[in-house]
Amino acid sequence: MRVLPLTDATARRVLGSRRAVSRDAERVAARIIADVRRRGDRALFAWTKRFDRIALSPRSVWVSRAELAAARKDVSRDFLAAIEHAARNIRAVARRQKPQEWSIEVEPGVRAGQSVRAIDSVGCYVPGGRFSLVSTLLMTVIPAQEAGVREIIVASPQPGPAVLAAAALLGVHRVARIGGAQAIAALAYGTRSIPRVAKICGPGNRYVTAAKKLVSHDCSIDMLAGPTEALVFADRGDPRFIAADLIAQAEHDPDAISICVTTSAPLGRGVAAEIERQLAQLPRTNLARRSLAANGAILVARGIQAAARFVNQFAPEHLSLVFKSGAAAGLIESAGSIFVGPYSAQTFGDYATGTNHVLPTGGVARTRGGLSAADFVKCISVQEISRAGVKRLAPVAAEFARAEGLKGHLRSVEVRE
Repeated sequence: MRVLPLTDATARRVLGSRRAVSRDAERVAARIIADVRRRGDRALFAWTKRFDRIALSPRSVWVSRAELAAARKDVSRDFLAAIEHAARNIRAVARRQKPQEWSIEVEPGVRAGQSVRAIDSVGCYVPGGRFSLVSTLLMTVIPAQEAGVREIIVASPQPGPAVLAAAALLGVHRVARIGGAQAIAALAYGTRSIPRVAKICGPGNRYVTAAKKLVSHDCSIDMLAGPTEALVFADRGDPRFIAADLIAQAEHDPDAISICVTTSAPLGRGVAAEIERQLAQLPRTNLARRSLAANGAILVARGIQAAARFVNQFAPEHLSLVFKSGAAAGLIESAGSIFVGPYSAQTFGDYATGTNHVLPTGGVARTRGGLSAADFVKCISVQEISRAGVKRLAPVAAEFARAEGLKGHLRSVEVRE
């Protein structure tokens, strides 16, 4: 893995290397979406057969309750216990994240408040393909449940026993064997077999991401979550821990980005050597090796301020902080999820700390955080004005109406005076 000085030129090159949704992926996704909108189930099943090599019908597209129950028996008790443990933590965090209703008297006779209502229906996309991400089912379904969403549909191409067992344990009974851009199109617009949902959440490959972008004008989405990003910001630490975190996130995707930013050149060299040692010891690490070679770097900064400035510009999905003091944490303004201290492995956040692993990538963390219960509710403003309140607000509203030349607005005030 390359060890480079963190110069302005290096920073520009690294920041510019992140891939947004590619035009090629958008072209393919657009074609699939248009076909599903036009032909419905026939297109959905045809694209599924082409890409996933399974033949679906209106009856087989849905996983039966018997299959869900059987999957729960197929997995080990230890795995079920792990699901229950992680779900308990995720649920506790999601419950705290849900916006609360409130009401205040802003002045005599005038009350303002907030009403919180859940979104009607949600489509939770759980990637299949290279890896079947059981944890993503928990991360998307549980916040929706805690928010009070009535209809939750899980879409996952060729879901295995682990995914189905997790769905059964969470009480999710609607699991569709669909994936890719065709699944996003079906959820966004509906087909005869797949109902239209109000919002789609969950990560996916570049075609899924492109499809979410294209349907977002008609169906709400959580975010455009691209390739995984891991950044470790450290001036000390065990090179074994740092290398392990970078390798762990690199194995997600060939486009995954793994970066260590440090003010210590010896630490940087130690991490680079440790990465090579661990890769040699781990079986089936070709994907991680390719990802680290193409998109990995160890950047040595002149000082903590320069390093922090780069980290905030990058706004990484996962950020580990390993410092002698807590001063560095105060310099961080943008990150999807932060892991403080040497023992806070990013993998714990991926699975079981309770915080969500559906996180912003590509710099989106500069404007939003990860998926939460707040993504599944609507905060509706409520106001109530009494006759006494009218006397206080009417002169103010009337002045605004006259200034804006809106006579109807003025009249709606005057008739109440």
